[in-house]
Amino acid sequence: MLKRALLAVVGVVVLLAVAVAINTLRQSPGPLPHALPAIEVGLDLEAAVGSLAKAVQARTVTVANEAEVDDAPFVELQQHLETQYPRIHQTLKHELVGRRAMLLTWPGSDPSAGPFALMAHQDVVPIGAGAEAVWSHAPFGGEIDGGFVWGRGTWDDKSNLIAQFEAVELLLKAGFVPKRTIYFIFGDDEEVGGFRGAKRVATLLAERKVRLEFVLDEGMLIADGMLPGLPVPAALIGVSEKGMLSIELSAKTNAGHSSMPPPPGESAIAKLSDALVRVDAHPQPARLEPLVSEMLSTVAPYMTGMQRAALSNQWLFSPVLVSMLAKRPSSNAMVRTTTALTVFHSGNKDNVLPDRATATVNFRLLPGDTTPKVLERVRSVIDTSRVEIESSAYEPIEASPVSSSKSAGYAAISSAITQTFGEVVVAPALMLGGTDARHFSGVADDIYRFSPIRSNPKELERFHGIDERVSIDNFGDMIRFYHRLLRATAQ
Repeated sequence: MLKRALLAVVGVVVLLAVAVAINTLRQSPGPLPHALPAIEVGLDLEAAVGSLAKAVQARTVTVANEAEVDDAPFVELQQHLETQYPRIHQTLKHELVGRRAMLLTWPGSDPSAGPFALMAHQDVVPIGAGAEAVWSHAPFGGEIDGGFVWGRGTWDDKSNLIAQFEAVELLLKAGFVPKRTIYFIFGDDEEVGGFRGAKRVATLLAERKVRLEFVLDEGMLIADGMLPGLPVPAALIGVSEKGMLSIELSAKTNAGHSSMPPPPGESAIAKLSDALVRVDAHPQPARLEPLVSEMLSTVAPYMTGMQRAALSNQWLFSPVLVSMLAKRPSSNAMVRTTTALTVFHSGNKDNVLPDRATATVNFRLLPGDTTPKVLERVRSVIDTSRVEIESSAYEPIEASPVSSSKSAGYAAISSAITQTFGEVVVAPALMLGGTDARHFSGVADDIYRFSPIRSNPKELERFHGIDERVSIDNFGDMIRFYHRLLRATAQ
């Protein structure tokens, strides 16, 4: 009997091994395309680089308090765009929405053809106090050095903004007339949520009953060396983005003198600390969402070794994959709604027991998770009789709908990527951060998030960090990407 059982187990193992091997071999990688010759029809890369440098010099910093925003740098940037790109301002309809958001409309020759939109944002994050001295090049100097343009906004997001202007100006110079109407949406407060800029543009388009076939905004990148086991770059197109929820936890008690503290665990700080430890120790469950599964399946044929076998056989290795992905912060964010303890306030003197302690917890919601679901889990792991849960000042944002990776819009973006960058694997992916594009889910069939920028793990550290920069070669490819996309899609 034991022998039969052992033989049965061995047989099952052999069958599984055969199935895994067959599935892995069936996932043979197809040939990767080569980039097309560079589009140089009228492209003056030196002038384009100078235009980007000039745009960086406009200190378009935005902050949450609208009253504290300085309009002058936005006026400076927009005057530069008007001077540098005269054909655009002569041909396209130009509107300011809200305070300084820009909506440009390029009318198509066929009113029945579905319109689409390209997006970028004008604003940038501030430089941290005292950090300016650490930069090797002035953050707002727009310096051109060593094959790079340096400064805040070169990556996020003025390179996309200027590349789109360059591409449109080139097309206008060549006499190009789109059949489909194209909207260009340039928000002025993306870094603080986009509620004053992009959201108002989306509302305006809805009032005008505009229905966009697709929207392309900033987003994911051409990742080189970021996916272990993948020897070729991956161009990841964000087809969804995570939601965001911030809550405030607070604990209260009687104030008093530190010489007569309450029993252990009963001070406001102790109560709140206990709750935070519990929330941190009980993260939202990890799982493999269909979108992440599709991304892994797309890159699987190009992986090496055991990674290729595991990704090609998710029916068997899914629990192992989830466990592996959950071990690294960057990939953990792909498989769960993340929990981050971000702010803690209490007390103001070392000999006074504070009567209140507050903390902020930030969650980034995976598609399929909702604000009520997250709050339910928080309530289940803390003692709500000792700690209160309150909403933060920021409005919760649910995870965006998942756009199709089979649509004509996705195919057009994918084609422009491979035509421009050549040997890359294009795959749908989950955008971990937030973009202005999320405000357009009510007026667009599909929303995509992709920035045509090559990056590696080291270069990624410059994003919102010190010594932000973009290479001149890459910036030229960004212009070519948008030129190809517009030329093909607008027809």
